[in-house]
Amino acid sequence: MQVKAVAGANESAADAAAVCEILKRGLEERDAELAASVYADDVEFLIVNRNYPPSNPLLCKGRAAVLAMYQDICSREMMHKVTSIVVGPEGFAIRESCQYPDGARVLGHVIAEMRDGKIVRQFNVDCWDE
Repeated sequence: MQVKAVAGANESAADAAAVCEILKRGLEERDAELAASVYADDVEFLIVNRNYPPSNPLLCKGRAAVLAMYQDICSREMMHKVTSIVVGPEGFAIRESCQYPDGARVLGHVIAEMRDGKIVRQFNVDCWDE
């Protein structure tokens, strides 16, 4: 899948597309270091799912916390596939589809906001088979 910027794109959208592509590769290759490399040191990463409802979301602050989270996720035996991408001048959105060896599936939607070529804020909503 090729990442394309939305209409009216400029150099910032090209930067966002490049960052999105690195994150996509990191996720699909289960490479925690690569995935975490696109985050700013002061990133705020918010997750909402069955364990962290909207009234009590998970908040990871800082690149080190994001790296630890990706190390946990990437250590699991599961397939990650980015299935949809939208890129704009200030960030991007992706849809990620995951599957465990037993067939259980996870679907996640991500909105990433960027500054100076790094992700500074990210919001994830995910759900999975139960």
